[in-house]
Amino acid sequence: MLLIGGSRSALGLLAVRRACCLSRATHSSPHALEYKPIKKVMVANRGEIAIRVFRACTELGIRTVAVYSEQDTGQMHRQKADEAYLIGKGLPPVAAYLDIPDIIKVAKENDVDAIHPGYGFLSERSDFAQACADVGVRFIGPSPEVVRQMGDKVEARALAIRAGVPVVPGTDGPITCLSEAQEFSKTYGFPIIFKAAYGGGGRGMRVVKEYEELEENYQRAHSEALAAFGNGALFVEKFIERPRHIEVQILGDKYGNVIHLYERDCSIQRRHQKVVEIAPAVQLDPHLRDRLTADSVNLARQVGYENAGTVEFLVDKHGRHYFIEVNSRLQVEHTVTEQITDVDLVHAQLRVCEGRSLPELGLKQDNIRINGFAIQCRVTTEDPARGFQPDTGRLEVFRSGEGMGIRLDSASAFQGAVISPHYDSLLVKVIASGKDLPAAAAKMHRALAEFRVRGVKTNIPFLQNVLSNDQFLYGTVDTQFIDENQELFNLKPVQNRAQKLLHYLGHVMVNGPTTPIPVKAKPSSIDPVIPPIPLGDPPVGFRDVLLREGPEGFAKAVRAHKGLLLMDTTFRDAHQSLLATRVRTHDLKEIAPFVAHNFSNLFSVENWGGATFDVAMRFLCECPWKRLQELRALVPNVPFQMLLRGANAVGYTNYPDNAVFKFCEVAKENGMDIFRVFDSLNYLPNLMLGMEAAGAAGGVVEASISYTGDVSDPMRQKYSLEYYLKLADELVKAGTHILNIKDMAGLLKPDSSRMLIGALRDRFPDMPIHVHTHDTAGAGVAAMLACAEAGADIVDVAVDSMAGMTSQPSMGAIVACTKGTKYNTGISLDNVYDYSEYWEVTRGLYAPFDCTATMKSGNADVYENEIPGGQYTNLHFQAHSMGLGHKFKEVKKSYTEANKLLGDLIKVTPSSKIVGDLAQFMVQNSLTRSEVEERADELSFPLSVVEFLQGHIGIPHGGFPEPFRSKVELERGKTLHIKALALGDLNRAGQREVFFELNGQLRSVLVKDTVAMKEMHFHPKALKDVRGQVGAPMPGKVVEVKVKQGQVVEKGQPLCVLSAMKMETVVNSPLSGTVVKVYVNADSSLEGDDLILEITE
Repeated sequence: MLLIGGSRSALGLLAVRRACCLSRATHSSPHALEYKPIKKVMVANRGEIAIRVFRACTELGIRTVAVYSEQDTGQMHRQKADEAYLIGKGLPPVAAYLDIPDIIKVAKENDVDAIHPGYGFLSERSDFAQACADVGVRFIGPSPEVVRQMGDKVEARALAIRAGVPVVPGTDGPITCLSEAQEFSKTYGFPIIFKAAYGGGGRGMRVVKEYEELEENYQRAHSEALAAFGNGALFVEKFIERPRHIEVQILGDKYGNVIHLYERDCSIQRRHQKVVEIAPAVQLDPHLRDRLTADSVNLARQVGYENAGTVEFLVDKHGRHYFIEVNSRLQVEHTVTEQITDVDLVHAQLRVCEGRSLPELGLKQDNIRINGFAIQCRVTTEDPARGFQPDTGRLEVFRSGEGMGIRLDSASAFQGAVISPHYDSLLVKVIASGKDLPAAAAKMHRALAEFRVRGVKTNIPFLQNVLSNDQFLYGTVDTQFIDENQELFNLKPVQNRAQKLLHYLGHVMVNGPTTPIPVKAKPSSIDPVIPPIPLGDPPVGFRDVLLREGPEGFAKAVRAHKGLLLMDTTFRDAHQSLLATRVRTHDLKEIAPFVAHNFSNLFSVENWGGATFDVAMRFLCECPWKRLQELRALVPNVPFQMLLRGANAVGYTNYPDNAVFKFCEVAKENGMDIFRVFDSLNYLPNLMLGMEAAGAAGGVVEASISYTGDVSDPMRQKYSLEYYLKLADELVKAGTHILNIKDMAGLLKPDSSRMLIGALRDRFPDMPIHVHTHDTAGAGVAAMLACAEAGADIVDVAVDSMAGMTSQPSMGAIVACTKGTKYNTGISLDNVYDYSEYWEVTRGLYAPFDCTATMKSGNADVYENEIPGGQYTNLHFQAHSMGLGHKFKEVKKSYTEANKLLGDLIKVTPSSKIVGDLAQFMVQNSLTRSEVEERADELSFPLSVVEFLQGHIGIPHGGFPEPFRSKVELERGKTLHIKALALGDLNRAGQREVFFELNGQLRSVLVKDTVAMKEMHFHPKALKDVRGQVGAPMPGKVVEVKVKQGQVVEKGQPLCVLSAMKMETVVNSPLSGTVVKVYVNADSSLEGDDLILEITE
């Protein structure tokens, strides 16, 4: 009968002091046995179970001894014990813990009273229990005879039948050959199951569903059982489909007392290994519970069972139960029983071994009550996305989930721990308790969400899906639960942002910058020749007008000027578009006097702002302020113009107002004249701030409207003619001296130019109008001539050798086309030729950065993708640097889709960068627009995209895109503080450990030294794009190679067998063909993707 409730305190820690006072007369057995206290316990095991026993011993005042293999030198369990000794020197990792003589030798040499076997390894080996008894060391478990009986699955089955416990049809004894299995399958049919006769835990267990699978699965089960338990004997049973796996915890003493501690549901399994365990079983019929517990106790009494053990059953869909086996040891999942009964099973094991009786310990059946529910999740280093393949490596980060109702049992879970392929993949056991199953599941889910494990893959995302499953929470599950719920494998990706950043920084520290120049062009060895410069001062220019009459008078003079005025962008935007802004101050200064003497009638020279600051300081190691001062001294007569990004100044984010005002003030003092103010979204508050700052500094305010779309296309009316006119009204009202149209992508066609500029001229007859464009599509000259005809006063050009493509239209072409007309520029073509020749040679000095290295022409597809000229070049360069050069067409298409995702933005720095970041993100991750929209709530978008949606750069025309914006996780308040500390020495794997301080905590990452690795020998890796190269699907050791060089193989044929974490995996041939070369042999240790062999078709 199930008893709910009761006082937990009455059973706390077995009430040891009370037990000492109990009378021996209370024993139910008439035999008088001597009580022998245990003073020192050895745990013949490793990992978390060893630590679990050590803790119990310490609580009871018992000294502890650990044993460890050579591979476990750094494991935590040896540090948790009072003493620790090496065993199995020279043996393989698992074999060391199976070395009975060495373990016994260490026990005797160090005065060990008793040995706890833990689970796995020797825990169910009767010869080990007998070896302990033979030397007078107590075995904390059943007697050797009972261990033998229960460990022999066939004899245990016979005992169950004798006790009247139902069993599954199976062989009477261990089978000795494949033919016996074949005979059994003929009698009972398929499916059948192989089980290790001398161990459990899923090792040596294989289900066979049809005859063709029989031989291979027999061999694998035999091999696994031999490796895990030292004995490959198997027996065969009829396989019960879709059962629940229910087990009953029992506890016996030396006096014949046996009690049960109720049941656990272990039905959630993978490959017959338990993943999640629950106590008590959910929705279990009370009568069935009574039968299960009664059968378990009767069987234990029949064999004289002593200490802790588990009786396992299968329960079919009709409620019939079948005995499977008895595990004569402590189970991995004993924790959930402890949580619901408040009985410390390890304490009980130790006290029973000393000679205490169960009644003496306060453990009577009537006192055992269930209080609530408990769940255990086994967090393993397995990758659910790859069929739960074990993962190995170093734990770079480990942070656990804790709090009320959570218990953690672990060993190797700490930062810096190395997860090897030699042992079980269990990292930590997480146990949650609650008043009912949903409450316990909620605590478990919360705790798992707090975990941070970096360096190896874990099954945490999978466990979270299990805990969220309605069938798990509110129904019953069977052993097919995982196989039949494939949505459990829809895993939420782990962001891992901090560790990715540390890896990147570490890689840069070890190997240097990783962005290669995508071309091998070298700078020209020819120095440019400076054209002749007249002696004396340069002639008077428009700057003299500005200095004499101020900004308002200057604007009137510009409007009154007869002919077309030009602004020369060669000193900034032209080389930003063509040469990645890499031109040095030196080369600008060389030609500056020539410009002052021969181009005095220019409206202005654009030479500062925008990317000047970024590149000058990051790449050229120059001072942009000094550049301005020196050019001003050389060109005193032509106005200088700069690009001011509104509230962003010359940066990529909004700055405090006073910083923008002070910047403009200092810029004016150092020689700047005209401030072309724009905002990437045409956001008026940001524009107004820049205009006010420039005006307060005494500069000429040229308010810019960023142009996108096509005003001549009636189907594209988000940015209509009316939109631009209304915006112009606001800027004119705000007091701009000059009105600028900034066509940053070169989208203005002749018709749209006439329509837009004509309308502006009609509305603002006295306002100077300036048009800026790019020549990406090749129509720049035609568009600028149309603008002039429609009433523009100024257009932008670049000298011929620095014009075209993503730069501005050709100066020479505009000068020649307007010569002899009312739009005459007054510039000499001969001077243009000399100016162009200088820049043609100078451009060769920057060949590695020249866009023509990867671009051979402009492209009219800019009318579709609307990529700004300067960004077009940079995107092309970045695509080649990131290995996406062959996908630049996709990048451009993705740019179009990214723009639509973001609501069709005006695209100019920094909004253009946001669209470009999203486009490259889409290409790198092979995402379509619809996929981005669908998965917006789970993708880790570039920071620029997130900040845009948070409103960092302003509000776009028409508002933010919905529902896209609402789905993107807009995280705030997450700042990483990183400090690089040190660089470690080279290790044998060709890696260096790089140390950081991250948010005040020490972190380190291992980074491959690419230079040093060239001098070292490593096993070759399988190339994923080479069809016949077969790589290791996981780290592990080669157990068997099944083919040889020159052998013909069929697709699906076994090639070799790998063993990792005591589980074996068969690597099958991906194709039919001939084995060209085999790169491994038996006992080879492999990393993931190491080349196993090559096959040709």
